Formats: sequence, structure tokens, C-alpha cells
Amino acid sequence: MKRARIAFLGAIHDAMEENGQLKLSDGRFVDQSEVVWLPPVEAGTIFALGLNYADHASEISFQAPEEPLVFLKGPNTLIGHNGQTRRPIGVEIMHYECELAVVIGKKARSVKREDAYEYVAGYTVANDYAIRDYLENYYRPNLVVKNRDTLTPIGPWFVEKEDITDPMNLRLYTYVNGDLKQEGTTKDMVFDIPFLIEYLSSFMTLNENDIILTGTPKGTVNVVEGDEVVVGIEGIGELRNTIVGDTEFSR
Repeated sequence: MKRARIAFLGAIHDAMEENGQLKLSDGRFVDQSEVVWLPPVEAGTIFALGLNYADHASEISFQAPEEPLVFLKGPNTLIGHNGQTRRPIGVEIMHYECELAVVIGKKARSVKREDAYEYVAGYTVANDYAIRDYLENYYRPNLVVKNRDTLTPIGPWFVEKEDITDPMNLRLYTYVNGDLKQEGTTKDMVFDIPFLIEYLSSFMTLNENDIILTGTPKGTVNVVEGDEVVVGIEGIGELRNTIVGDTEFSR
């Protein structure tokens, strides 16, 4: 089942996809073009993985890590489907990152790898933009690289785990202005979903609606103001957004 959170006529609704339309929690049907899409879950802690695809690591001349490179993102970064991501003035390189987002379904502590999927509620699509100009160290991205407002479109759908037979064998792809720029598969992750849940829960508690952004394959290219970016994952959906200029913040 594909579920979403949307705003319609001044109210926020849970919704589900039915015959190409959105069925709201009050029973009404609306066209997908009539709503404002919100992040499909109200996120708790957001974990993001760096260099979790070997081909992406080699693309930027780094070796794949021996231990997960994890950093945190604030909820201020999240926007919904069809939203706008702001590109700072003067930036030379800003690129998308198509990522499988894993949504935690219940409190998790010291989870064993073989039990990890019991703690997964489902999946969604994320586009974790990075502003390369601000990067100090690939192994520890600083705040301004990954934590700007609007930097992480997510959605449009939350898909329950039962509807995804094998999350470790899904095609990922990115189109920029209609041209295919990035393509890969989740089977090429350095650290898979069960490993990541075991690793994170070994030293901290994971909670319902925490989100793990699992990294991106090779094929990241610069995007500029006016570009339309569509990232998609097999069986989960396509997430669209547009790059706009940003004069509000100084960097």
C-alpha cells in the first residue's frame, strides 16, 4: 500500500493511492495535482550514510569505508514532492543523491542483523542534495553541506515493508530535465539495511519514524537554478523537485 501526507484546502490529511487518485482519510478522492505534498512521515532522527556505494566512492576518488560513515540531518531539511530546493548564490557544485530511505517502525535497541527487518515500517524515496563547495571532509560532512533548509526532498509515498519483496535489489535512477543521469541498484550498498540497523542500535536507541538514508550510487552531476530533478526507486515511486535560487542565507 502506498500512503502519503498532503495538504488540501487548508488541512493536512493522510492519504493513500487508489486508481491513480488520492483517497483522503475522510473518504474523499482528489487528484494528485490538486494537493501540496508533505514528507510522508513526520521524521524523528534522520541518519544519512556517506560513501555507502562503492562505485560512488570511486567516482569521487575515495575508498569505500570499513565502518559506516553516518551523520545526522535536521527535520528543517525535508520538503515534499514537487517542492523547491534552494541553491545558494555563488555555489559552483551542488548535486542530487537518489537514496532509499528506511523508516523505522518501533523502538530498537541492540538489534541482531537477522531480526532487523522486524523493526522496519517501510520505505520511501529521498533526494539528499549536497553542496560540494562547503565540503571539508568526505568522511565527516559539515553542517552546511547537508543541513540547509529544503535540501532533502522526500516522498511522495511511504510504502509498507510487506510490499517490497527485496529492498536490497531495487533499481535507483535520476533524471535531470528529462535526461537519465544516474542509475544503480541497492544491491551495491557497502553496508546493507540489516547491518545498518544492527550497527546503529548497538550504541543508541532507534525510535518509530526515525529515517535512515542509505547512500547513493555513482552518477551525481551538478544542478543549477531552473533544473527539474526526478529521482526514483523501483516499486516505491518517483520524487520530483525544482532548483531555485537562494538569497535568504549567506552561505
